[in-house]
Amino acid sequence: MRTITLKNRIIVALATFTIVIICVFIAIQLSHEIGMVRKSYQSEATHVYLSVVDSWENIKPLERPLRDKVTLLYKRLEKLRNSKTIVNAYIFNKDGKIVLATDSAIEGGKADLKDRDTIRKAGADIDSSGEPVIDEAARMFSLYCPLRDKGRVDYVARIFFSWGNIQKAVGQVYKPAFTVGILIVVANVFLSLFLSRLVIGPIRIFNEVAKVIASGRLDSRVRVNTGDELEELGDTFNLMTTELAKMKERAENANPLTKLPGNIVIMEEVEKRIKQSLKFTVIYCDLDNFKAFNDKYGIHKGDDAITMTGDIFREAIRGHGGEDDFVGHEGGDDFLLLTTPERAKAVAKYIIAEFDKRVRSLYDEEDLSRGHIVAHARDGSVKQFPIMTISLAGVTNQHHEIKSYAEVTNIAALVKKKAKKEPRSCFVIEDEPPA
Repeated sequence: MRTITLKNRIIVALATFTIVIICVFIAIQLSHEIGMVRKSYQSEATHVYLSVVDSWENIKPLERPLRDKVTLLYKRLEKLRNSKTIVNAYIFNKDGKIVLATDSAIEGGKADLKDRDTIRKAGADIDSSGEPVIDEAARMFSLYCPLRDKGRVDYVARIFFSWGNIQKAVGQVYKPAFTVGILIVVANVFLSLFLSRLVIGPIRIFNEVAKVIASGRLDSRVRVNTGDELEELGDTFNLMTTELAKMKERAENANPLTKLPGNIVIMEEVEKRIKQSLKFTVIYCDLDNFKAFNDKYGIHKGDDAITMTGDIFREAIRGHGGEDDFVGHEGGDDFLLLTTPERAKAVAKYIIAEFDKRVRSLYDEEDLSRGHIVAHARDGSVKQFPIMTISLAGVTNQHHEIKSYAEVTNIAALVKKKAKKEPRSCFVIEDEPPA
């Protein structure tokens, strides 16, 4: 199943944005144009209405019957209708009958409720002529003109005007809308290219390098020069890759039994502290009488003793060490622990106490009751060997400078010999009595 790419998402988003913007623009422009057209026609209608009122004022003084005067005004309205200045017009008498109409089909008809109300108000000297009656469906509005003569209103003219040509207003919107649409499309094309170069390009680089790294090539690096968060992300990505390479190296160097880091990583950790001028204490471990135990109980039991020791060292770090403390396994029964001088004794005390307590679970009851086992010594003779103990040798730069890992191992060898002379589990640190 093909996934939707980020580039396609951006294109869809920009296209949607473009359509929405164009639609909003057209709606605003159309509303504006329609409003302008209506205002124009309303202004024109007002002018026509006032001219009709003036015409009536000129007709009123004539010494002629009122019906003849109304007919003269009607002819004026008919001319306006023929010239399409108005849409329609008709004149009511006070009884609500349409006596004259520019549309002959409605002549002789009756006034509707609105017309009757206007006629009533006009007869009561209430001016309602300025109130337009709007017909949205027909796109028209109308104005009433009371024909007052000698203080009386016996006739009322109703004049209809168009709101204007809506299609014309729409047509006036098309051109600017099309122009704006083209400009937005062009802008979005450039924006797409910009986003593709600025965002999608670096993301594609990240994806390609991630695939290479996943294949095992941890020397690959991302190069993103955007000067922003993407470049910072690239630096973080490269840092992560570097750390992954280190983790892989440590994993390959780790002891297969305890999974603890081996000799290469141990040396790096010690050298790192030396270069950083940090105060440290290295605690070396040796299991006394381990070979005799391994010979009698077998390799599997020997592995159990080594695994148990590794677990105790880890626990010592968690319970009494610091965040930067380190445990390594050189091989066999040789372990190493890196801590600070002020934590060293507490860590060593825990290791000794736990080892002496747990080691007994590795022996048979018979050997435990005797307090020793019988096994062959290195020279082939049969001897008695006590229950295993643990010798811890400490090397520190707290009181003197240490310049290399080799110097640490040389001092540790001497201190370890001193520790192994003790018949019990102990922690011996250089130039200090056994603990």
